[in-house]
Amino acid sequence: MNKNKIKLYIYAGIACVGFGLSSCKTIDLPQKVENRNLPENFGNSSSNDTINSAKQTWKQFFTDEKLQALITTALENNQELNITLQEINVSRNEIRGKRGEYLPTAGVKAGVGVDKVARYTNIGAMEATTDIKPGKEMPDPLFDFGVGAFANWETDIWGKLHNATKAQVERYLASIEGRNFMVTNIVGEISDSYYDLLALDKELEIVQENIKIQENALRVVKLLKQGARSNELAVKRFEAQVLNTKSMQYKIQQEIVETENRINFLVGRFPQHVDRTENNFDNLVPTNVYSGLPSDLLANRPDIKAAEYELAATKLDIKSAKARFYPSLDLSAGIGLQAFNPMYLIRPKSILYNLAGDLVAPVLNRSAIKTAYYNANSKQIQAVYHYEQTILNAYIEVVNQMAKVKNLEGSYQLKSQEVDALTKSIDISNDLFKYARADYMEVLLTQRDALEAKFDLVEMKANQLKTTVAVYKALGGGWDQKDLERPDVKKIDFK
Repeated sequence: MNKNKIKLYIYAGIACVGFGLSSCKTIDLPQKVENRNLPENFGNSSSNDTINSAKQTWKQFFTDEKLQALITTALENNQELNITLQEINVSRNEIRGKRGEYLPTAGVKAGVGVDKVARYTNIGAMEATTDIKPGKEMPDPLFDFGVGAFANWETDIWGKLHNATKAQVERYLASIEGRNFMVTNIVGEISDSYYDLLALDKELEIVQENIKIQENALRVVKLLKQGARSNELAVKRFEAQVLNTKSMQYKIQQEIVETENRINFLVGRFPQHVDRTENNFDNLVPTNVYSGLPSDLLANRPDIKAAEYELAATKLDIKSAKARFYPSLDLSAGIGLQAFNPMYLIRPKSILYNLAGDLVAPVLNRSAIKTAYYNANSKQIQAVYHYEQTILNAYIEVVNQMAKVKNLEGSYQLKSQEVDALTKSIDISNDLFKYARADYMEVLLTQRDALEAKFDLVEMKANQLKTTVAVYKALGGGWDQKDLERPDVKKIDFK
């Protein structure tokens, strides 16, 4: 081949590469930038308190040892949480798979084959007239023995594979935060149910006390009837009241069973008695919760952090999709030994090798690449909206729950005064009824109103306790990174 032809081939190759590169022009779509700005404080509050209760671990926030024991057991046995932990491990394994895509692959192979061609073909005719060496004909059939090593590598010049791997790492981190958010919810559900259980115990105690009061009133009205100072209608109305109150016991007992089993389900065990603090409901005081600054939500709320990682992943997906418009360079190499007789494999002339590089650029019909890029860009915008929505939802949750804490506190004080007044009115109505200064309906209504007010007071205190938990959750508390340090949660090196 003369020099002119060589130059012609070189120029033709350069022209083809240039045409390929010119055809790889990408489409630039604008990305949406997320808004991370938050108000300076929560709601109408003008204080900028730097103390944030979300920085407390759940063991510090919940001081009841029996409640702590339930939460600890749930973090070990809760089936839904353990399912999530395995999903985290799956995500970690996928990162390893992504990493393998941009690393060279290498392997070894060995083989043996036999080839018998027809005599009356061009290859058969050539082999029949060809000597392997002077005086020795070509073997028929012809065996082929070989052994060698090979390697392939997609060089990933534009970072397509690297960015895809980084995106998977971001989603792995998002799954970790998703797990933390689940822990927060489980801790909140167990504590809510625990306080419901204490409230039901108190309601049962109130009902039993009221049964005694009503039975005493029934005995009095019976005595008054014997003295012709009352009638059978009053007796029957008091009996009905006693029976109605007694029937309430069974309803409360059923609610206790269901609440205990709700806790047992969260703890991951079969139905059994839930050990809890007894006869202490009246002394429970809601924990003071400090909101800190709204900007703390970005660091403390697991769902916000998960949305942030997912947003970072979509940005990397755009880079990876955009890189598909550019040419890719694939390198392949191999070296080995090949001969028709195993005895010749150790000879230098049996050595073979190859080295090749392929530069491939998309030129025509790039619809699939464009679609992937458009979709990646749309998902990035979608992730921005989801991130901003998560922040807004978190902020509103805190404002709502903080307002609820304040309003419940004022309402509880008034309800306590109402209960005190109605409790005293029971004795007054009984005395007035004895001396015919009040009829039996006033006594019954007073007892009923007092019982309902006591129930309302118990429910209100339970709501106070549960609202402090809701604020703690809304601020991003309830999870501890140490809870993730378990043997069934494998670590990963992000370097």
